[in-house]
Amino acid sequence: MGSPATSNFVKQQGFADEGAESCASHFRALNFQPRIVGSLVVVALLVQSGPLFLALSAVSWWCALVPRLNPFDAIYNRLLAGKRGRPRLTPAPAPRRFAMGMAASFMVAIGVSLINGWSVAAWILQGLLVIALSALTFGKFCLGSYIFHVLRGRAPFANRTLPWARG
Repeated sequence: MGSPATSNFVKQQGFADEGAESCASHFRALNFQPRIVGSLVVVALLVQSGPLFLALSAVSWWCALVPRLNPFDAIYNRLLAGKRGRPRLTPAPAPRRFAMGMAASFMVAIGVSLINGWSVAAWILQGLLVIALSALTFGKFCLGSYIFHVLRGRAPFANRTLPWARG
């Protein structure tokens, strides 16, 4: 069953309110891409690879700008949704695309910083990216989607989608 935090996360991403069972399934699907990207970010952090951060940024920009051709959604839909009877992912709504673009911006800045030897800037940006990815992966909170709603003048809605907010 879906918890209030799970439901809030799905709403924060720009998807409609759903029943508890459907929401829990949708939540797992929405976390497919962040888990893969997060794992690759960990590798990039460990090897301090500017080119790997730039490649991750390019893929993230692609997903944000061309959501109908998101390779992560396609893989999920083909391998997990189709074969296991789970709901398919649809193209990302604006809050989710904004979050992908925000992550892509951080990754390009990290990549450029590493390539140019700007160690302090790279470490600061990496720390911020790790905090945001940790909140997403472990806390059911997407900073990028939250910021999207606040910038759109929907701060009360954004606050209602915080993991600890109750209906």
